[in-house]
Amino acid sequence: MYLVPLLKISIPNIMNITPLTFPAKQASPWHRGERSIHQRMGAAAQMENIGQRVIRDYMPDQHRQFYQQIPFMVVGAVDAAGRPWASLLEGEPGFMQSPDSQQLAFQALPGIGDPLLAILTEQQQPALGMLGIELHTRRRNRVNGRLSSRHQTGFSMQVGQSFGNCPQYIQDRQFNFSRQPGLPYAGTVEEMTALDDTARDSIVTADTFFVASHFTGDEEHPEAMVDVSHRGGKPGFVQIEGNVLRIPDFAGNLHFNTFGNFLLNPNAGLLFVDFTTGDMLQLTGKAQVLFEGAEVSGFQGAERSWTFSVEHVVRRKNALALRWTFSAYSPNSLMTGSWQEAQAKLQAEALKNTWRPFRIERIEQESSNVRSFYLAATDGYALATFEAGQHLPVRLALLGDAKPSIRTYTLSCAPSDGFYRLSIKQDGRFSQHMHTQMQVGDLIEARAPQGDFVIDALARRPAVLLAAGIGVTPMLAMLRQIVFEGLRKRRVRPTYFFYSVRHEAERAFQQELVDLVRRGNGAVKLVRVNSAPAETSTKGVDKGIDYDVAGRVDTALLKATLPFDDFDFYLCGPQPFMQSMYDGLRSLNIADERIHAESFGPSGLQRGQHQVSTANANTVPSLAPIAKTDVQVLFSASGKEARWVQGSGSLLELAEQRGLAPEFSCRGGSCGTCRTQVEAGKVSYLSAPAFHCEPGEALLCCAMPAEGESKIVLKV
Repeated sequence: MYLVPLLKISIPNIMNITPLTFPAKQASPWHRGERSIHQRMGAAAQMENIGQRVIRDYMPDQHRQFYQQIPFMVVGAVDAAGRPWASLLEGEPGFMQSPDSQQLAFQALPGIGDPLLAILTEQQQPALGMLGIELHTRRRNRVNGRLSSRHQTGFSMQVGQSFGNCPQYIQDRQFNFSRQPGLPYAGTVEEMTALDDTARDSIVTADTFFVASHFTGDEEHPEAMVDVSHRGGKPGFVQIEGNVLRIPDFAGNLHFNTFGNFLLNPNAGLLFVDFTTGDMLQLTGKAQVLFEGAEVSGFQGAERSWTFSVEHVVRRKNALALRWTFSAYSPNSLMTGSWQEAQAKLQAEALKNTWRPFRIERIEQESSNVRSFYLAATDGYALATFEAGQHLPVRLALLGDAKPSIRTYTLSCAPSDGFYRLSIKQDGRFSQHMHTQMQVGDLIEARAPQGDFVIDALARRPAVLLAAGIGVTPMLAMLRQIVFEGLRKRRVRPTYFFYSVRHEAERAFQQELVDLVRRGNGAVKLVRVNSAPAETSTKGVDKGIDYDVAGRVDTALLKATLPFDDFDFYLCGPQPFMQSMYDGLRSLNIADERIHAESFGPSGLQRGQHQVSTANANTVPSLAPIAKTDVQVLFSASGKEARWVQGSGSLLELAEQRGLAPEFSCRGGSCGTCRTQVEAGKVSYLSAPAFHCEPGEALLCCAMPAEGESKIVLKV
């Protein structure tokens, strides 16, 4: 490491370079690395069309004006050793000028010790990538090209590509100058080959950094190009292990300029700016893109991740005259998680089959007969990950019972909410206990959420959510996820929410649903149906919020409300409601695979066998006929044996006859609580269970030996 005074220098040799002539526009604006990721994301045709429209070989007038009003430009370039560097040029607004749509001129140069200085003053026509970003308006535009001329106090660039960027993940900061930019100032330069503690502290507390990458050219795109990009998140979104940085990649504009470069050339340069002190930390090293992994799935908002291995470090203290005052995090940044949370979710995932203690943190009365219970883990571990629409198995000893009872209740919250919420209708002994006996601070046990009744919140096809009574709980969870993910990715899935109750006193989540409609920015439509509205009820959204339609949800209402389109339907409610809606939708020639339904035990939705979709058939471990002869059954965990005979019922009933007490809840194949490992033999079912089992598993509550089996071994 060495220290030198940081002074502004002059360039002794004034050079004028003949402006470049870029080749005619290529058939595709994307190089093969970018196209490879577009194809992986299933967006190749979409991005080809977008690229042809938005990537220009000139700057539009609004970009030219924008560059003239901002006080800094992020610049990326590659040194003589092939290492990309990212840096920042600063000046009073106006230090950048655009004499024409293909030229950008700068009255500024990097300070001494900045790796970019030698590139700009010594290399012949280096490729440059630039990012103009205005933090307080969250506006940014990109421009790439080559140095075309240089002079005593600056240089000019000829434009090769110009395009805009979205405002996501940009933190709101107001700028000022601590001194006049461009004048000599005192500072230090430190060079290292590894991170020290000070550098690590700068990185792990950062909410913003910039990354430079480059494409060296090929036969299709012969011109080498440099790209520089912005990355933002909550403080701590960059994780450090030794000299390796791990970074989540959030939803963006699908350009994948940086990742496309990484696939072809792993060299990268990172820049961390201390917005309070003006210090700059510049890193160069190798990047690797990771498209999947357990840590990615556990990091809220992450769709990929990448690592960066540090090879060289330049730290320049007090390098910038600019200072910034923090105003607010980007709303998109606040919708993301942290590595600590991701690791905690991985630990919780390892406990998914374990009963864990939860404390009731809050109780809310949602309607005349529905109460919500907010649960928090008390064992020091995070909540297990789940999908909107899944249910939570809970266990509780009821008054007078010697052993705990198990029930499953659908979570009425979304994964993005960060809590578990059970919204329970007062109906039955267990729910009665929850309503009348459980208080804030009481404990209840729960296992990880499970179930197959889930939704793709980002699908293109509009969704129709049909809820009756307490069937609203999975629908509410789905709608919460649709709105959250839609706002995060700037496209809310079009959704129609039909919610039927007898009268408004029984309608839960009234204000919450109205708020979700508002946040959906026109993409969510709510239809409230009362089958027996009170005399004092007001009808129509313009007159109040009691209800919109008197009667019931049926196909006539759907036809009168829904536009002509192709929809995905989701049903949840009492069995007569679901069966009626299913039969009605099928009578309208709605494909079976477009109809998704939550099931509650043996009285759940019955699909016609000729109508069962491939997706539903795949959830059945075996469709073989039920055995017609006696079958020996060994319960391996307890060492007990029994004999199943035709007509004797399920394997759960057989286990109970032998004095065993396997866990169960619904006794109808919908909750998965009785899921058990089958160690030998095969089982089948009279009808397809709603819950999906993995190969080698069975649902004891409705499974029976399959035909042709003489012995079944179950881990009970």
